[in-house]
Amino acid sequence: MGYTETQPWAFVVSAAIALLSGTGIALAEAPAKEPIRIGQTMPYSGPLSALGAVGKAELAFFQMINDNGGLNGRRIELHSLDDAFSPPKTFEQTRRLVEQDDVLAIFGSLGTATNSAIQRYLNGKKVPHLFLASGATKWADPEKFPWTMPGMVTYEAEGAIYARYVLKAKPDARIAILSQNDDFGRDYVTGFKRALGEGNRGMIVAEKTYELSAPTINSELAALKASGANTFFAVTLGKFGAQAIRGAAEMSWKPQLFLVPYSSTGLAILEPAGLENAKGLVSASYQKNVDDPQWMNDGDVRDYLAFMRKYLPDADARNTNYGFGYMQGNLMLEVLKRCGDDLTRENVLKQATSLRKLTMPLLLPGIALDTGTNDYQPFQQLQMQRFDGTKWSMFGEIINDPE
Repeated sequence: MGYTETQPWAFVVSAAIALLSGTGIALAEAPAKEPIRIGQTMPYSGPLSALGAVGKAELAFFQMINDNGGLNGRRIELHSLDDAFSPPKTFEQTRRLVEQDDVLAIFGSLGTATNSAIQRYLNGKKVPHLFLASGATKWADPEKFPWTMPGMVTYEAEGAIYARYVLKAKPDARIAILSQNDDFGRDYVTGFKRALGEGNRGMIVAEKTYELSAPTINSELAALKASGANTFFAVTLGKFGAQAIRGAAEMSWKPQLFLVPYSSTGLAILEPAGLENAKGLVSASYQKNVDDPQWMNDGDVRDYLAFMRKYLPDADARNTNYGFGYMQGNLMLEVLKRCGDDLTRENVLKQATSLRKLTMPLLLPGIALDTGTNDYQPFQQLQMQRFDGTKWSMFGEIINDPE
């Protein structure tokens, strides 16, 4: 494949020995049929390298499928390349996947800015650009970009859900908002303000943004604390989620309600922040929490934990990024199954845009996926959750964003 030593994550599932070393896995013999090649980019290095866990889980998932005979006698090769969360690198690696590796589709590439760098290119080439690990609202635009489809609840919808919760649970809130200065942050804040309503905008007493390249967010946190806010909505990713939680605690700022996006609430973020500091944190999810005792005997959770023990034994199965990758792998596999032997890019898109009430492993009860030729948002439901200092617990009913 022409991979070099300077690209340690530039490998396909069938050669993922480095990732899966020590597991004793024997690779299945290659079936006679041509393999199915799909591609993606992931931040295995760079500022959001912790999110590379998503790609590692997806690589391991398709290794598991291949170890069990593949799909219809074909191996599924996931070419997962490191882009260091750098849009120019994303474009370079994606061109390689399309023009050299001849992948059938780009699946699950992570990030808003990074996917923005390749959206026009992939649509121009008519390459399916599916189930992006980004909730930017703009991905669901079948009229302008018919080959692109998101793989998460939109950030705007999630932001709206948080605002409605604040209005109900704490109508006297004085809200401080910290957000990443990009489409990711802006979408969350847009949805939050929309649901808050014009008449309640005065509840927001302070707003700050930060750059992804910033080493810390200490000065922004100090300014937000000084506003007298008692409610904190932190739209953060990766290390900035941990910094927001720990930083507020170290400043003796204890907002009564602490909201952060779901993407910042995995234990990989909370443990460095200090679990006690995160106590009372409210967020939302559509994914079963494998640490929650209520799922201890759940078949989906048992299967996931068995998968992690065999294929990623040194990884922390509690990290929600691995669970997300496992779930997304199942979603892409379902689309490929529906394609049968008609493995054309056109048919992949057709199957991805005709999902009806599809349930997936690790989805919460009552949540299902639906897509259509005019509806490119597979996930549109969430449930609220609260962190008690050791684990997340769900509360309330399944929530839909009505707009």
